[in-house]
Amino acid sequence: MFYLTEQFFSIQGEGKYAGVPSYFLRTGGCNLNCPGFGASYEVNGEVRYGCDTYFAVDSAYAKSWIKVDESKTLIDKLQNEFTHIGYKPHVVITGGEPLMYHSDKVFYAVIEWLVSEGIEVTFETNGTIEIDFEKYPAYSSCIFALSLKLANSGEPEEKRIIPQALRSIRDHAKESFLKFTIDAELVKTSAEDEIASIRQILPELPVYCMPVGESRNTIWKNDKAVFEFCMRHNFRYSDRLHIRVFDTTQGV
Repeated sequence: MFYLTEQFFSIQGEGKYAGVPSYFLRTGGCNLNCPGFGASYEVNGEVRYGCDTYFAVDSAYAKSWIKVDESKTLIDKLQNEFTHIGYKPHVVITGGEPLMYHSDKVFYAVIEWLVSEGIEVTFETNGTIEIDFEKYPAYSSCIFALSLKLANSGEPEEKRIIPQALRSIRDHAKESFLKFTIDAELVKTSAEDEIASIRQILPELPVYCMPVGESRNTIWKNDKAVFEFCMRHNFRYSDRLHIRVFDTTQGV
């Protein structure tokens, strides 16, 4: 059994595959909170701060999440969706943290079906969960966007950087790349050193950097600094197309 917060057809907005038509499955729940990202939202009159997909992370929203306790139902729905679309799009599994469910038999059955259909699958993951690729070989056919969290997330380093999990993904996945969400302040302080430290673990992976922001306004406050940071360090700048177009992270 696992939880979905939403599923929809859109355009990948960030990272290596930005601009690619993609079908999104967003799972509910995460093993990190990232209060430092500063996206504000209100729960029963209380203002909280966290990541820009707080609706898929904060358990206060769990009542609205959809329980998936049988793989066939979701697979049938995906088949119908792809028939309506007219082709099998790239599938992006995001969250929350989708790899929380990697060993769940219902979740894994869906992944096995996607892979068997020849569908390109990308996991958007914080890279903190170690996968047993021998026990769950379908993951070896998937792409992993390693959206590692830095100090600006507000999470301690020992919780957000798990070297053995990262090396396992690098060694077994079809493809992987690093993706960092940074802001103007982090550019001035620790971004260079933090990314350099992570690249000692994964020196061969390409690096994408994108601006912090749950809205256009927040992105505008950070994008120029991140753009120039990428130019200085030969990193790849990733915009956040879905937020530029829709001004939100939900359902797009």
